[in-house]
Amino acid sequence: MNNLKFIAEVSSNHNQDIKRCKQFIKTAKKVGCDGIKFQLFKIDQLFATEILENNSDLRERKEWELPIEFIPELQAFSHDYGLEFSCTPFYLGAVDELKPYVDFFKIASYELLWHDLFIKCAKTGLPIVFSTGMAKLAEIQDTLNSLIGEKSKDITVLHCNSAYPTPVADANLAGIETLQKMIKLIDKPDDTTIRVGYSDHTVSPAVLYRAVHQYDVKFIEFHLDLDRKGIEYAAGHCWLPEQIANVIKNVQDGLLADGNGKIEPSKSELNEREWRADPSDGLRPLLHTRKHPK
Repeated sequence: MNNLKFIAEVSSNHNQDIKRCKQFIKTAKKVGCDGIKFQLFKIDQLFATEILENNSDLRERKEWELPIEFIPELQAFSHDYGLEFSCTPFYLGAVDELKPYVDFFKIASYELLWHDLFIKCAKTGLPIVFSTGMAKLAEIQDTLNSLIGEKSKDITVLHCNSAYPTPVADANLAGIETLQKMIKLIDKPDDTTIRVGYSDHTVSPAVLYRAVHQYDVKFIEFHLDLDRKGIEYAAGHCWLPEQIANVIKNVQDGLLADGNGKIEPSKSELNEREWRADPSDGLRPLLHTRKHPK
């Protein structure tokens, strides 16, 4: 099915509630996702002290933090539901804390220039996924070269716009093709795989359909909320379960419709072959079918 993965991003919509976290996992499975992702940050290690001192809104984001003690339980619960588990590290120590539990590391677009974080993730040997919002192509190339230099073998680059929400006109999906072309030219070992995906902030079905069917992305990340009660839902970049479930089903149906490309009768139309016009008189069905009707 095109090896396409859908990954639900919980971000801070968990509201620091372990039961709610588990409901996200159940919901991600129900709507058709392949994996789920959380975020591990500490406000005092995310923003500079002078910024926090002068911004009460940022200080209040202390309530957005995921308790580190949730991680082992969330990983086990995710695996019980057949989902890949990931969590974004936002400080260097988080890499060590997450390494025993995550199936891959996802690095956010705001950290793209922080190569120390990429290098530390790469040294774990786990697959690396990173977003490209706000970046110039040269910055993305530098980051890829940094990962390749650390012998990363499994890398996914997510085309992204870091506006929350992203206007559809700014999604710039054609940038996916630019990334795909750049990756073909990058110097990498033969056993290194680099794929391109899309991280969504538009909450637009049309954008996801276009990303899959026009640009052949292999990985889609989207922000999920359960009930409009997540702390980030009001910003406008989060999908609700019924919205994304419909999109995932339609995408999967669309990929299924591709078939195998062979021009031959399908199983579903074999019976209809007998009802074609016979070349002897132009009438339906074929002569042998008229003689032996079912």
